[in-house]
Amino acid sequence: MKKIISLLLLVAIFSSCNEYQKALKSEDVAVKFEMATKLYDSGKYTKAIRIFEQIAPAYRGKPQAEKLFYMFAQSYYKTKQYYLAGYQFESFVSGYPRSEKLQEAAFLGAKSYAMLSPVYSLDQTSTNKALDKLQMFIDNYPNSQYLAEANSTVKVLSEKTEKKVYENAKGYNTISDYKSAIVALDNFVSDYPGTPFKEDALFYKFDSAYQLAINSIPSKMEERLLVAKAAHSNLIKFNAETKYKKLATEMLARIEKDLQKFTK
Repeated sequence: MKKIISLLLLVAIFSSCNEYQKALKSEDVAVKFEMATKLYDSGKYTKAIRIFEQIAPAYRGKPQAEKLFYMFAQSYYKTKQYYLAGYQFESFVSGYPRSEKLQEAAFLGAKSYAMLSPVYSLDQTSTNKALDKLQMFIDNYPNSQYLAEANSTVKVLSEKTEKKVYENAKGYNTISDYKSAIVALDNFVSDYPGTPFKEDALFYKFDSAYQLAINSIPSKMEERLLVAKAAHSNLIKFNAETKYKKLATEMLARIEKDLQKFTK
């Protein structure tokens, strides 16, 4: 019995493959469309794409085109070909503004670009493009069922771009370029007031001011110590129980001690 079942499965698989090959070689676009739809419905997106690519130009302007281009875009998305998916979804939105799939296509188009976003340390051109696309979607469809996911994706991508700017600014502190660090971290806090990296930025601005002050020549030390003391105050004002509190308190004690030299 098991041999019979196995044989039937092999026959079914061979028959399916044979149908697919025939459809690929067929000159009848209707046959190709039917096979591509069958493959799409069964989750065989890579095979479906090969046929969609063949017949897409012939179906433009035809009644079945809307369904075809929706399946085409989805197939790219399902196979994680996000650049091509984004392009196809954008074309779908432009070509079928009255489609019942319009909001879904607009969202998935924007999300496709979000999926191309690299780790924060790399160039964020794709991330910025995704943010623009998602914001456009949010503005155009404020009541969409996809709004919550769009907003959460924007939050994740925004934090990624902010982290890159923050790490670049903090990098000056790492290489002991404290003057540049103070300016860069100050600009970061100003440009991104609600950033989750604000506490870190305020600490490293304080640390940069502190390092610059305690390593200064006498003629510049008092002024720089006062700047460092103000930076400490800003950190504590932001979060009195900062995770940097123990270290910051020790650094402040050194600042107060050094300032006493200038009161005698």
